[in-house]
Amino acid sequence: MRILQDLTCNNPTIIRYHHFPLSFTLFNSPSSARTIIQTRWKKKPANTAQTRLHARTRDPKLDPLTAHFVRLSRILNLHRLVSARKRGPFVSLQLLSRWAPHVGLDTIPVGAFLRKYPHVFDVFTHPILRNVCFKFRQEFVELLKEENDVIRGLEFESVMRIKKILMMSVNGSIHLHALRLARKELGLPEDFRESIIQKYDHVFRMVNLEVVELVRGISYNSGPDDSDENERFIGVAEVEKWREKEYREKWLSEFEVKYAFPMNFPTGFKKEAGFKDKLRNWQRLNYVKPYEKKEVVRVQTCGGVERYEKRAVAIIHELLCLTVEKMVDVQHLVHFRKDLGIEVNLRELVLKHPGIFYMSTKGDTQMVFLREAYSKGCLVEPNPIYDVRRKMLDLILLGPRCTRRLRTEWEVSNQGQDVICTESRRKVSDEEQDISCIERQGEAKDGDFVIPILEDFADCSHQNGHQ
Repeated sequence: MRILQDLTCNNPTIIRYHHFPLSFTLFNSPSSARTIIQTRWKKKPANTAQTRLHARTRDPKLDPLTAHFVRLSRILNLHRLVSARKRGPFVSLQLLSRWAPHVGLDTIPVGAFLRKYPHVFDVFTHPILRNVCFKFRQEFVELLKEENDVIRGLEFESVMRIKKILMMSVNGSIHLHALRLARKELGLPEDFRESIIQKYDHVFRMVNLEVVELVRGISYNSGPDDSDENERFIGVAEVEKWREKEYREKWLSEFEVKYAFPMNFPTGFKKEAGFKDKLRNWQRLNYVKPYEKKEVVRVQTCGGVERYEKRAVAIIHELLCLTVEKMVDVQHLVHFRKDLGIEVNLRELVLKHPGIFYMSTKGDTQMVFLREAYSKGCLVEPNPIYDVRRKMLDLILLGPRCTRRLRTEWEVSNQGQDVICTESRRKVSDEEQDISCIERQGEAKDGDFVIPILEDFADCSHQNGHQ
């Protein structure tokens, strides 16, 4: 400002701008007067979750898989509504149009949606009401029953999943609404509260109607029935098993793999300058493991923020390992934040580590995948529940293709319709013949009482003529 005052006092021909910021540049112009030109400082681009989401490297294998699973979830929601009806296992298209917002069919007409999946839906005309209705095909219903039977058979695994989540929680308790929202991802039955939590009352205890906790004093090494053959240590994260395998097979040093995570970057991922050094330092950073609570991480200490975030990454990693398909919806994952002690922005944390997680936004949803669990769009270690759901997905992926089985079903239905039509035509023809016979009999009876009268009248006239 002092320089500006001296210039204005010495040279009255200067151009004064009172609206200029403090940052400006002075230079000599061709004219005798000196001019002041404003220079604008460029703002640094914001580094937020939204910018990371748009700038992330897309995965061409996991994005289509997300869209397929969104379609499957819509069909399962529709089946849940149809099966709850007491009138029958079929619904008219007029009623389906009312259910469209609840199922997620706002962007596509219900008729086009049913025609896209003829291997799942059977569209027909009601024989009495004469309106267009639909029902689920028997093959899809059998797969749903098979999935339910498989989930019921894996009861011990369901107990272990809930038990591990409670062990990772801050106070050893968790809200039931979080488990209820992620029920499909965790492979739990619909009535898990009665069939698992209340059944194994020596492992779980209901604090109130919506909070469940572990029974105090139980051994973490024991199974749900405390038998000797089921005793095993469950307080070991899946990533620690990977570390032990890397340490034994690749002969790496303990310092390198003790706190490391498996990294699998997508194709085309750009690594900036200094990225490898930052990643190496983060892999070596120690942290409190998910099932450990012996020390408290303080953010104010040296490296406290990084250690706290790394513990949150480990908890999300372990929670994804407990799911059936190694993926979970972000909206369902948010409900575990308070109980598991993840007081950070989940989207920002997931997008900050693209080598461990991948967030897909296909199908108007945000799905988090565990990268190490997938290879070429398929699960590396499949399980029985995943196999059944994959069969359902195969029926959806067939689309409107006319397969041999579907063609034979259509031919059988058409033959049945032809038989019904011929029988109805035969009935109609028989009825027409009966009616024509009755009419003929009626006409003969009408003539029977006319002819004798005429004959009698002719005989009477003949006798009178002779007389």
